[in-house]
Amino acid sequence: MLLLKRIVVVGSGVMGRGIAYAAAIAGFVTTVTDNQSSALASAEAEINQLVESGIQRGKLSEQVGAYALANVAFTTSLNTAVMDADLIIEAVPEKPQLKQAVFQLLEKVAKSSCIFATNTSTMSPTEIASYGARPAKTIAMHFFNPVHKMRLIEIVRGLETSDETVESVKEVARRMGKETVVINEFPGFVTSRMSALVGNEAFFMLQEGLGTPEDIDKAIKLGLNYPMGPFELGDLVGLDTRLNNLRYLHEKLGEKYRPAPLLEQYVQAGRLGRKTGKGVYQYNEEEVTT
Repeated sequence: MLLLKRIVVVGSGVMGRGIAYAAAIAGFVTTVTDNQSSALASAEAEINQLVESGIQRGKLSEQVGAYALANVAFTTSLNTAVMDADLIIEAVPEKPQLKQAVFQLLEKVAKSSCIFATNTSTMSPTEIASYGARPAKTIAMHFFNPVHKMRLIEIVRGLETSDETVESVKEVARRMGKETVVINEFPGFVTSRMSALVGNEAFFMLQEGLGTPEDIDKAIKLGLNYPMGPFELGDLVGLDTRLNNLRYLHEKLGEKYRPAPLLEQYVQAGRLGRKTGKGVYQYNEEEVTT
């Protein structure tokens, strides 16, 4: 097992900033890199807010909070960020061409001992490993939103992922205070396949006029003991993300994952969920930023 000290997160969106916060709080020297300075500024502000909130609620000591903030950096220079990284966690949108471009660039600048992890919820770590030259050191670490609250990391090994890589990222997850499951690669893994089916079926129900979003969510929560309804969860993760996942699963696994037309309409209309202020539900400014 490798002792990993320096973590770089590529992408400062909802997941990237959440992963960076978890890494910094766990004591890793953490760098967030993104090609948009405005996104980095937003991520830095949110991480500062999470630390401040954690201290106020007694979840973090002032010492841990101060140490975390002192050890997290933000940069638009990917080359500079990753040169000394022990673990790079990619958290860019679920678009194959984008991920390919990122990993091909990482392969050129990262040191040979560095582990590459992708925060994909559906895509193949074996395919992603083919974009570089270190298949034994490439793996998927599927975090869940919101990262600072969700306890699980789904660790997915590719065809050639080594046992050492698996154990190293399990230790990273343990230091972050997370539980892990280790599974072998298959499209959608465990959680995304189930979540995509439930979320898509909810849109078919809404499309058919079976009930209101509120009643469908309430039925799932109280009848099946889910912590969130499928529409609440879809709005949280982003309906565009849900649609991308379904399209990928439909391509790989067949008709049962064909996206509901109503979901496609919502995305076409820009109703993406909390991040845009409107998805299935309408959100005020405070709800969008929390």
